[in-house]
This record gives sequence, structure tokens and C-alpha cells, in this order.
Amino acid sequence: MRKTVLITGASSGIGEATAKYFLQKGWNVAATMRSPTPAGNWTKVDQVICPQLDLTRPETIKSAVRETIEQFGRIDVLVNNAGYALMGPLGGVTPEQFDRQFQTNVFGLVSTIQTVLPIMRQQGSGTLVNVASIGGRLAFPLASSYHATKWAVEGLSEALRYELRQFNIQVKIIEPGGIRTRFIHQGSAWASHPKYDDLIESVKQFSENLNDSLPGSEGVAKTIYRAATDRSHRLRYSPHGEAFLLMHAVLPDVLWRSLVTRLMFGRKKLAVNK
Repeated sequence: MRKTVLITGASSGIGEATAKYFLQKGWNVAATMRSPTPAGNWTKVDQVICPQLDLTRPETIKSAVRETIEQFGRIDVLVNNAGYALMGPLGGVTPEQFDRQFQTNVFGLVSTIQTVLPIMRQQGSGTLVNVASIGGRLAFPLASSYHATKWAVEGLSEALRYELRQFNIQVKIIEPGGIRTRFIHQGSAWASHPKYDDLIESVKQFSENLNDSLPGSEGVAKTIYRAATDRSHRLRYSPHGEAFLLMHAVLPDVLWRSLVTRLMFGRKKLAVNK
């Protein structure tokens, strides 16, 4: 029997690469998208469906899960991939922007898990793969809103594995480092504040320059598949992010902050308190 994976945010980037890789491995794929049309030619096979799923609209989560069960009969793996980054100084973030960031990256993820869990409990097995980020364990300037959501996903996932183990349901966290995708251009929103204009411009320029030198999404897709099929109790997988996490762990805090400041702001240095 073919296994089935449901992936959120599968229209591009990591989600699309992951959907294609699971398909290549012989799985049924529910490649959910906020706007399913037009989808690529790779979706035009019997083993793929593209339900609409908007994490800010709970009714679409329920309908996407229902369509997946009607088509394939089960959900073996849920990959919570969809999300975006709200960038900019916290002082410029509006309540509406902050609420939407959490509605998408955290509350929508929780709703999707809660919708799929009864199916996995009834099956007696399943795996939840939550795509966080190295930004769920360390933080960079002008990304406080985004980091808050990813740290939430990390804590939620680590606690959730205890309550699901009795049902033979595993929890995995994927912590990608920098990846060359359209995320920087299309997966980010910006808050503004006149006191931070120069720093915002520096971070935008740094991100633009960095993107072309980053690895593609394929390595993350393979890691997600490996995590989804790994029956060990390993929790975290960090494709392309191990070096950052190691440096953050071993460098003195003042040195780490100085390094990040120089990289991202250049001459527009922030004060680093010693």
C-alpha cells in the first residue's frame, strides 16, 4: 500500500521540492497550496492532489484533510511547511501584522495538527514533521516577530512528542539554514519605522546578496523525507544549518553578536554591550 504525505505550502520552494521528492519515492502526495491553480505539470498524475489550504482559514484545513482521506484513505506523514517571515523592527510592527504572523506560522500549524491527529491515532501510527528554522534556536536582527513564531514551533514540537508517543506518532523538527528560494522575495513581509530605515535597507541588501550563493531546496526536501521515514526518536534535523548552530553554541555571546552585526549591517553597527 502506498503511503500518503500531506504537505502545506507546496506551491514553491521547500514545499514543492518536498512534494516532488516524496512522489519520486512512490508516495501519494497531497500538495496543499493557498492558491492551487495554476500548479505545475508534476501535479498532473494520479498520485498527487492539490487541495486548497490557507492556514488563516480553518475551514480550508478541514476540507484539505477530508479530500486527502477521500482520495488516499490515510495520512502517514504531515509536513507543516507553509509560513512566511515578518521582518522589520518590532517597534514598527502593527497588531494586525503580528497577529497574521502567528495565525500563519503557529495557530494554523496547530489547527492542521489537531485536524490530522485523530486520523493518525485511529491508524495507530504517523509522523508530524514541523519545518521550523535555525531561527527557532538563534536569532538575527530585525526578525523578532518571525523568530517568536519559530521558537514557538520548537517548544510546541518538543513537548508534543511526549503526549503522542503512546499512539506511535512521532514528531520531527526540521531546522533549515539559509536556502535559495523565493522566500526572500515572496515569503517575507516588512514592517517599517523611520528610526530604522538605514538598518532595514542594510538587512534587505544583505539578504539579496546572500540568496544567490545559498544551496537550493532539494537538500532540505531529502532531509524532510529522511526524518519522515526515520523510526528513531531523533527530534531535530538541521540541513545547511549545522555550522551556524555550532558557532552560536561555542562562541562567547559578545563575539557571536559582533559577528552577526558586522555581517548584516556592515558599517552601520549596532552597539554590542559587553
